[in-house]
Amino acid sequence: MDRIAIISDIHGNLPALEATLADIRGRGIQRIACLGDLAGKGPSADVVVDRCRAICEWVVQGNWDDGLLAETDHPTLQWHRERLGRARLEYLGQLPAVVEFTISGKRVRLFHASQQGVYTRVYMNDTPEKHAAMFENTPFTGDGPPPDVVGYGDIHDAYVKTFRSKILFNAGSVGNPLDMTQAAYAILEGRYASEAPSGFGIQIVRVPYDIERAIRDAEQAGMPELEAYASELRTGRYRGAGPAA
Repeated sequence: MDRIAIISDIHGNLPALEATLADIRGRGIQRIACLGDLAGKGPSADVVVDRCRAICEWVVQGNWDDGLLAETDHPTLQWHRERLGRARLEYLGQLPAVVEFTISGKRVRLFHASQQGVYTRVYMNDTPEKHAAMFENTPFTGDGPPPDVVGYGDIHDAYVKTFRSKILFNAGSVGNPLDMTQAAYAILEGRYASEAPSGFGIQIVRVPYDIERAIRDAEQAGMPELEAYASELRTGRYRGAGPAA
């Protein structure tokens, strides 16, 4: 059986990414997909972008990755843009919207937030109609074969839901989890690139990491909005103001 690790929403949190990658390596998983939001919120997006670019087979664009592309007079966004530098911003700007592949006869579609785009949010407790719409083809996703499995990030809240012979999952957040104070990622297991139906599974993994080190990294870097960031990491609760998740 093949296994694919799905990471998302790292948000410049290097200690969380390092702990997650160590867990992935410990399981012998070599194929990794990243569902966006490498940058923003945390202080180490430069290192996170470089690391993900080196080790991930696929990376899609998130709302923060897109939102940081434009020049701005917002001091927090300016700070993150300067940390990234031009070359990394150019890399984030050319990331694809969607990744698709087949595993155990199931068509998998991965994107950051929803079938509508990186700024349209779909929550775990949204209506069945909203969840069913995640499998539809749109101008954002393209008009390929409809997927059997859809995976996304964005909401920082990991879950798996099955319905109508479909599977919807959220990989949660590596660097800014808002459901519990541990990094989250997902594992898909099956026969990669196989059109033949066979055993298939999805697992949500939680990984403890050094939260206080992540906060010290931000403090030492002189990162703006430090207090709100520290509170989110320590409590797993969204600050409720400022830039979106």
